[in-house]
Amino acid sequence: MTKNGVWDLVELPEGAVAIGCKWVYKTKRDASGNVQRYKARLVAKGFTQKEGIDYHETFSPVSKKYSLRIIMALVAHMDLELHQMDVKTTFLNGDFDDEVYMK
Repeated sequence: MTKNGVWDLVELPEGAVAIGCKWVYKTKRDASGNVQRYKARLVAKGFTQKEGIDYHETFSPVSKKYSLRIIMALVAHMDLELHQMDVKTTFLNGDFDDEVYMK
């Protein structure tokens, strides 16, 4: 991950608070139960943060079923193309300008 530029190893600046993290491992199997591959991801323990100290605002976009129906009707009526993004990986496609320190 260091080679891919996912993170940089740095000294913790004075006054900054590092949050904990843990590795989550998963085994992907095919329909027969044979191991296809192993996956690992590093997860920040964000639940240890305090509002107003470690962060000041959060944003979690949520769509309502009514809004989705309007969009689908407009796409059909105007003969447009609609692209979908997997919600589980949405965070991978967003921009993040804040600095986060993990230990």
